[in-house]
Amino acid sequence: MSTNPTHWTKVDNYFTDLLTPADPVLTAALQDSEAAGLPAINVAPNQGKLLHLLAQLQGAHRILEIGTLGGYSTIWLARALPADGHLLTLEYSPKHAEVAAANLTRAGLDKITEIRTGPALDSLATLHAESPAPFDLVFIDADKANNPHYVEWSLKLTRPGSLIIVDNVVRGGEVTNPKSDDPSIRGTRAALELIASHPKLDGTAVQTVGTKGYDGFALARVLD
Repeated sequence: MSTNPTHWTKVDNYFTDLLTPADPVLTAALQDSEAAGLPAINVAPNQGKLLHLLAQLQGAHRILEIGTLGGYSTIWLARALPADGHLLTLEYSPKHAEVAAANLTRAGLDKITEIRTGPALDSLATLHAESPAPFDLVFIDADKANNPHYVEWSLKLTRPGSLIIVDNVVRGGEVTNPKSDDPSIRGTRAALELIASHPKLDGTAVQTVGTKGYDGFALARVLD
């Protein structure tokens, strides 16, 4: 097995070229995000396609995304929704939200998506107080220090059978370090431990390599 990142990238590019053909809307979303100075931390195209397929397999009508950035993953997820579906995405930065809104409008998804701006924990508390219909899928890709809180809120906003996805859980391999004082690592470990111990969650985590480097994600199903 190769440990050469060049090989990982080559394989990722092969998968992407073969299975996720060039899409002008998604390409423009990345270009506009870069032009606006947003960090290049969006999911890779094949990872976006995975989110899309998971949402379709889930039969999702309602999706909650925590962490919008420029809306690249939002587009992938929203495209999996039926015409009467709804995606709510939470973004801390007004600048990022503005870029994402333009990208979603270009994609023709502005009627089934909603962006709320501000600290996600505040937005989640407000959302919960509104007693919304449960979400079928939650994608968590925001500040990692708050990952356990995001998982806890996700449990309050979902139903049995819902799927929770937590991105970027490997942290360069440091997720195995119980003595780390890095808030992102501590938060990620706490989220994984919550998934492992909570009686209403059944989950796993997977390591990945590719154009985004060495990383991984966790999946958890909400139980009865």
